[in-house]
Amino acid sequence: MTGAVGPELSTHHSHRDVTGGWLRPAVFGAMDGLVSNFALIAGVAGGTADTRVIALAGVAGLAAGAFSMAGGEYVSVASQRELAQAEIAVERREMAVHPEEEEAELAALYERRGVDPGLAAEVARQISRNPEQALEVHTLNELGVKPDDLPSPVTAALSSFLSFAVGAVIPLVPYMAGVTHLWLSAALSMVALFGAGALVSRVTARSWWFSGLRQLLVGGVAAGLTWGLGSLIGASGL
Repeated sequence: MTGAVGPELSTHHSHRDVTGGWLRPAVFGAMDGLVSNFALIAGVAGGTADTRVIALAGVAGLAAGAFSMAGGEYVSVASQRELAQAEIAVERREMAVHPEEEEAELAALYERRGVDPGLAAEVARQISRNPEQALEVHTLNELGVKPDDLPSPVTAALSSFLSFAVGAVIPLVPYMAGVTHLWLSAALSMVALFGAGALVSRVTARSWWFSGLRQLLVGGVAAGLTWGLGSLIGASGL
């Protein structure tokens, strides 16, 4: 009987990536570009029938939004990286000046997590024999980062630029192809909104149809309100 218990207990399970990995920022960046440029194009189309003006507004919206997203992401991630590097330097200095205190701090950390005091002290001692490994453990537990795995501001900026541009170009495509009515741009945008929302369900607990319909509703309302505002401004002759 004992031999039969082992296989029954070796049950494995897996979890979805709760951080979203690369999919979450990429999809949300694209949806941001899609919603904002679709709403912009709808607003301009509500105020004028000149397709050249509408297309120009769409191109300007794509460029301005993509560059703004890239610049903002670069500054944000660069600032975050610099702060993390400064705090890592503080931790490295403390480990060099007060190694015993830092080892005791590490042992206390494991004790708080339920490890017996003697074992916690031994684990901390063994980890502290390698300064770089000890630094990684300290910074991961105290700062939530690894010294050799900090985010790149250039990569973040480029990713934001590309994902926003991909979304923003979708409602613009029909006008660039010579279409003179908003309905085709709207239909293409609605399909893309639903698809992007459905894709987000891969990193959420919602069903694909719920996420798709929710994003479709949000984007549709934003575009509809902007179209109405553009119509009012166009009718007033401003």
